Amino acid sequence: MFRLSLVVLFFFATACASDASDHPFTTEAIASFDEPWAMAFLPDGRLLVTEKQGRLLVVSATDGSAAPVSGVPDVDYGGQGGLGDVILHPDFAENSRIYLSYVESGDDKERGAAVVSARLSLVPGGESLNDVAVIWRQDPKVTGRGHYGYRLLFSADGYLFVSSGERQKFDPAQDMSGNLGKILRLNDDGSVPDDNPFFSRGGVAAQIWSLGHRNPLGIAFDADGQLWNIEMGPRGGDELNRVLRGKNYGYPIVSNGRHYSGKDIPDHDTRPEFEAPKVWWTPVISPGGFAIYTGELFADWQGDGLIAGLSSEALIRIEFDGENAREAERFQMGERMRAVKQGPDGAIWMLEDGDEGRLLKLTPR
Repeated sequence: MFRLSLVVLFFFATACASDASDHPFTTEAIASFDEPWAMAFLPDGRLLVTEKQGRLLVVSATDGSAAPVSGVPDVDYGGQGGLGDVILHPDFAENSRIYLSYVESGDDKERGAAVVSARLSLVPGGESLNDVAVIWRQDPKVTGRGHYGYRLLFSADGYLFVSSGERQKFDPAQDMSGNLGKILRLNDDGSVPDDNPFFSRGGVAAQIWSLGHRNPLGIAFDADGQLWNIEMGPRGGDELNRVLRGKNYGYPIVSNGRHYSGKDIPDHDTRPEFEAPKVWWTPVISPGGFAIYTGELFADWQGDGLIAGLSSEALIRIEFDGENAREAERFQMGERMRAVKQGPDGAIWMLEDGDEGRLLKLTPR
């Protein structure tokens, strides 16, 4: 019955998908970038925007003018990887700290995601990163250029959460000796909190908050402090998960999709010991980013999830009901959407994917 209800939900959402004339918002293009990946708002209203090839920019939210930031670590660019997420430390106003995720190279064509902490100087004409320090790395480094995940998020109590993809290697998502295919919980300096669920195991396992993930490309807390993540499934089965401490989400043992070879993967309902997604999509939406809206500008959307869809070329709105969720609306954007963020005044901001990807500001009609 659960699976049938989700299939019905998919057809309902598809039927209700709107074109631009039906959108409850207007869209303003502010700027364009070369393969933008993430954004974060500064206290003065400007944005930090990352480009995959390795540029970090300080961008005006009014006219789109941009200044490059020096001191960004060298990135191993290619495939799905390069310079990734950017977030501010919760005490940025006092310490000027930001965090960046990116891909770094290793030996024998191996590579992996890493996270740096750095102090951001905003001196006009001399914007720079200083005191740059690597605080986390994917372990192990592997070959290939896919499924880094590497989204970053601070909790209200000051812990740093990092999403880590399984790098298209399947089994590492269940391997507790590595941190691939996991969501990690760290202190702001990269050390490990002693109340993490697997802390007593030591080593990399101590970092793990949840496991059995494929390619988690969005993480966000709701108003009750509950963590949610959105991740790409294989051939079908994109997932929205309620992320619980120490739980296993089953990949690659279970998935509501199948392998690209066509080989079947048992569905979640065949293995109840694994946490099942609260919503799943076949055909896929290819999530690129995720936020939970808390502003007042879109008053009817307070508390709702917003997904930036890549192959679906959409903004997808999610309604939550306690521990459950459902797709409520889907707005066609006409381009692959990489990221979504709430602005300081409650406007919704999105980044298009790819060359000349635009920065868009969405405001109510």
